[in-house]
Amino acid sequence: MEKIEVGEIFTITDENNEENEVEVLAVVTLENSDYVAVGFVEDILEESEEEIDVFFLKVDEDGDFSPIESDEEFEKVSVAFEEIMEEEE
Repeated sequence: MEKIEVGEIFTITDENNEENEVEVLAVVTLENSDYVAVGFVEDILEESEEEIDVFFLKVDEDGDFSPIESDEEFEKVSVAFEEIMEEEE
């Protein structure tokens, strides 16, 4: 599997079968699993003062994105990404 890099753009399909382009904003590895923080490309390109929606997804062995299944896992991932973002400021 190729390493996912910040800035890469992917198309994902939502629960309504609509395709959306997302950009990888950050990548973190926790307990041998890769996770990405993504935002909609459309939102990122808009020069706005508003904050964009950021979503966390797990990267499976095939390099596909899947939702985070448990609240405990989501909390760990959320904290890890917050630490990354604070380091970059």
